[in-house]
Amino acid sequence: MVRLHKSTVHRLLMILENHRMVERDPQTGRYHLGLKLFELGTIAIGSFNVRERSRRYLERVVFEVDETVHLCVLDGGEVLYLEKIEPSRSVRMASRIGRRIPAHCSGVGKAMLASLPERAVDDILLRHGLPRLTSRTITTPAEMRLELEAIRTRGYSIDNEETEEGVRCVAAAVLDHVGRPLAAMSVSAPAFRLPVEKISVVAASICRAAQELSRECGHRGNTRPEQSEAASG
Repeated sequence: MVRLHKSTVHRLLMILENHRMVERDPQTGRYHLGLKLFELGTIAIGSFNVRERSRRYLERVVFEVDETVHLCVLDGGEVLYLEKIEPSRSVRMASRIGRRIPAHCSGVGKAMLASLPERAVDDILLRHGLPRLTSRTITTPAEMRLELEAIRTRGYSIDNEETEEGVRCVAAAVLDHVGRPLAAMSVSAPAFRLPVEKISVVAASICRAAQELSRECGHRGNTRPEQSEAASG
């Protein structure tokens, strides 16, 4: 039993109703669970499904490029690592499943930000800022807007030692049926093993995998982030 005053309960219900967590039946006055919870549950289920579905694509990329691959999602405006597969290498990446990093400086983060509506990107950057992790980290909104537009044009993102000195990554977003980012896949390697001239080869592999997984998750065509926002209401 919840020992709260009626006025407190009413205030909490009003907040939940405002966020579509609960809905009030106008005839009975009773409250029931809102569609927002269904929406959040669907997103969570989608994240788990995309992890299961991604593994064969990630394994193929490891075979093709012989470097570490990751699957990540955006969670609360941060990047969360869901999956990692490593090749047989003596020098390996220090990343781990469950790790969180800022979105603005990582390949996976930027790939997903580039697939979001501008308003959603602005909200994330306002909430988390653009802290400098290395001398190459993008730290101004103007630079980030230019970077995200470049990612949309070429179809993949690059972390050029922006999260960690000496580590370079190439990433591509996995999209759902309306073009929203479900996740992102990346190839990470020491910069000496992933020189600039090799990026296009690695990008072709990771983009092919991300596009195929996107199609498996229902994506059809090149829906723009602004279109996906309208489609989602």
